[in-house]
Amino acid sequence: MAKWTVDTAHSSVDFSVKHMMIAKVKGSFHQFSADIEADPADLSNAAISFKIDLASVDTRNADRDAHLRNPDFFNVETYPELVFQATKITKTDDGEYDVTGNVSLHGVTKEETFEVSFEGTGKDPWGNAKVGFSAKGSLKRSDYGLTYNAALETGGVLIGDEVKFTLDIEAIAGA
Repeated sequence: MAKWTVDTAHSSVDFSVKHMMIAKVKGSFHQFSADIEADPADLSNAAISFKIDLASVDTRNADRDAHLRNPDFFNVETYPELVFQATKITKTDDGEYDVTGNVSLHGVTKEETFEVSFEGTGKDPWGNAKVGFSAKGSLKRSDYGLTYNAALETGGVLIGDEVKFTLDIEAIAGA
């Protein structure tokens, strides 16, 4: 097993959530890190922890981003990070895994499972070993006490409960 460090310049953490029950608002987190100890050819015994700096949220709207940082949502002064700690990794197909772990967000820790795909290995122009993974999954805001919302006159709510995540990670060996 090797240690891998996320190359944040070539990685992304994105999310989407329903807005007004008819559209999706998309955003990204620009500051994140991971501790990964893994054999890229078989993640079954990997040790993975991932942290997202919630203040780095970016939905391409400064007012909305400021609202997401305040106590109605993330409350980044009190809860600055989302943390994922893998507890079980199950191979589901060639290069495909279900990665289950504890997500800690807004003072609540719950078990969640994400689908992870091994995208391959290679060497960059400077001879550094690189590896790529993609992941997707979702969580319910309400499970973590993130319940801010508004009722719509036409029925339904302003903000959906399910938040979908997609991660594209490039990591460098031993960095």
